[in-house]
Amino acid sequence: MSDNAASYEAFFTLHRGLPRQGPGSEATTRRLLSLAGPLPTRPRVLDLGCGPGRSALLLAAEAGAEVTAVDLHEPFLEELRTAAEARGLADSVRTVRADMGELPYPDGSFDLVWAEGSAYNIGFDAALRSWRRLLAPGGTLVLTECEWTAEPSAAARSFWDAQYPLRGREENVRAAQRAGYRVLGTYAQPESDWHAYYGPLQERLDAADPVDPGMPEAIAATRAELAMRAEHGGEYGYAGYVLRPSGWPTRPEEPADSAAVFAVNAAAFETDTEARLVDALRADPEAWLPGLGHVAEAPDGSVAAYALLTRCRVGGEPALALAPVATAPEYQNQGAGTAVVHAVLEAARARGERLVVVLGHPAYYPRFGFTRASGSGIGVSFDVPDEALMALVLDGSDHPPRGTVNYPAAFGV
Repeated sequence: MSDNAASYEAFFTLHRGLPRQGPGSEATTRRLLSLAGPLPTRPRVLDLGCGPGRSALLLAAEAGAEVTAVDLHEPFLEELRTAAEARGLADSVRTVRADMGELPYPDGSFDLVWAEGSAYNIGFDAALRSWRRLLAPGGTLVLTECEWTAEPSAAARSFWDAQYPLRGREENVRAAQRAGYRVLGTYAQPESDWHAYYGPLQERLDAADPVDPGMPEAIAATRAELAMRAEHGGEYGYAGYVLRPSGWPTRPEEPADSAAVFAVNAAAFETDTEARLVDALRADPEAWLPGLGHVAEAPDGSVAAYALLTRCRVGGEPALALAPVATAPEYQNQGAGTAVVHAVLEAARARGERLVVVLGHPAYYPRFGFTRASGSGIGVSFDVPDEALMALVLDGSDHPPRGTVNYPAAFGV
């Protein structure tokens, strides 16, 4: 047996029979499932890198799903088949030995593609690209990714750069948006999810026979991983991403987009006032926040829609103002504006922003979660219809900023 083959077998010997093959819990699976929204009565689910199938079993039992569970390691699939039979779910769970990077299924085959703790096998960006085609109209992709949660130390960065280079939440959100997804929700997995994985694994390590071929290397690598988590666990963690294809790739605007952004705003409104507002906001260092002006791209790569968030204050506390939102006339009523607003709001949420205010059409903005600002104790110092001033709390806080909105000077109010 080659050294690589011996190491491969030793790794799976360490993990065989463990309840988890990565950080997770049934509570996390349920939370991610809730973020996916309503599903068909009997959803078609593809569980990729299923391992022994904890997620597959829950999805079959609680979502009434017809689950196709894919893994390359046959002993894991055998564990899953045995568990499904014991729980009366054999007719709901089908196991397939296949490579998640080379899947044989036709486009649009699944209502839900699920990958807890497994996307790293092909990489987050590759997963976004290759799995999107598998989703039926209205389908959802759920995957988890290890990411930086704080500025990493040199030791943590060195360890992960050698294993699987990590990114932060903002970068992963941008990657999903560039790939043409709307971010329905994200969820930072709790520390207990790590304990559920590492606790049994530590016991297995303590009982492992280091004489077996490849086992000394597997033990050493696993101990190093556990030590890294113990010393630097506050710097990284797993997060779940719940994504749905939007049909409109979105991304932060770049300097080269300035003329196109001006043109879209000028064409979308009766005058070029909003277009000139964007230019004025760019020139205001107290208002402008890099990365919070987003564009939606048309099929030819041109700018189809634009949305901008800039710094304002509510009752003296930092908040964001959404304005302008513009869609080129030829792309109106096709979802480009909706996609770019969702994108810029999710970018703000990933940054840890708390509150967004918008002065706009009361029939349009509630679809994004905006409600009357007056109901949250937020107002302006000039006359506007009460229903036109709306607010959105991004962080779920029960105590968002309250008081009068102080807009950047460029707004002229």
